[in-house]
Amino acid sequence: MKSFKSLAWLAGLVALAFASLAFGAPVHTDLFADGGIGFAMGGMLINKQNLSNVFISLKTTFNNAFDAAPSVWERIAMKITSTTTQNDYAWLSKFPKMRAWVGDKNVKSLEAFKYSIPNRDFEATVEVDRNDIEDDQLGIYAPQAQMAGFSAKQLPDEIVMELVNASFASLCFDGQFFIDTDHPVSGVSVSNKGTKVLSAASSAAAEASFGAARLAMRKFKDDEGRPLNITPNVLLVPPALETTALKLRNSEFLAVNDTNPYRGTFEVVVDARLTSDTAWFLLDMSQPVKPFIYQERKAPVFVEQTDPQADDVFSRKKFKFGAEARAAGGYGFWQLAFGSDGTVA
Repeated sequence: MKSFKSLAWLAGLVALAFASLAFGAPVHTDLFADGGIGFAMGGMLINKQNLSNVFISLKTTFNNAFDAAPSVWERIAMKITSTTTQNDYAWLSKFPKMRAWVGDKNVKSLEAFKYSIPNRDFEATVEVDRNDIEDDQLGIYAPQAQMAGFSAKQLPDEIVMELVNASFASLCFDGQFFIDTDHPVSGVSVSNKGTKVLSAASSAAAEASFGAARLAMRKFKDDEGRPLNITPNVLLVPPALETTALKLRNSEFLAVNDTNPYRGTFEVVVDARLTSDTAWFLLDMSQPVKPFIYQERKAPVFVEQTDPQADDVFSRKKFKFGAEARAAGGYGFWQLAFGSDGTVA
């Protein structure tokens, strides 16, 4: 048997030499796992090791782009790790605060609200033509690997900004829209919604818009009537309101001899994924729980299909790579946010 394998190996070398002489082209060789020889002329040999090297390179490009991509979601949301199909957030129905312990403990029971967030599947997939590997034309896939990594890093941003855009018309834990005029608190309707245009034209205009939102949040109370001590410290705006927001944040004067009372009291976050040019949001990011939730079941990961015997490869000459993730988004305490649609001057 050993001599037979040796003869087969020698025959392969002879065939390889003949091919080189007959076609007058450089020939790449590699030993297969069974001791055989594969060859390809003027390009890259398709074998297990070379395929592994190709996709390791693409994965490295993906990871580098992922690490370098900007992200803003952590400035307005919190991450909750998920270990199942969905997470239950009934605990949001109570905003716990310490109280004097007199007699029995005042145990906070969860309200009858039901608020669950099911995880969703996400993917970004790129096809790699086998001919491009054979012809050593893989440079065309590096930008796609970079964009897949960039997109994977920004998935939480996409999810969270989708929440913000929908916040005037999507339900939160109490059965009301997250930004709404009638959140029930001890039988009283409480609003975290405004209509004023964000303005920095004067201190009076700033007070009527930004100041009114800030005051409303600072007056929020729990179901026992105690102040929650909300501290708004982030102003989230679309690019159309960036100049106004930065003026409110940085300017010493809003008009001649008109002192800006809000200078340096908050951080500005600008994101082009906000779909309204007029809506703006004031948030309290100082609490352990945040206004928005990024729920992560499986962090974005690089995936690949490199089996030469896979149906797509056999029938269509297509390998694949890309990213997969499982995640979702939801709303935290509405008391930590105030939104204005910016429709009233």
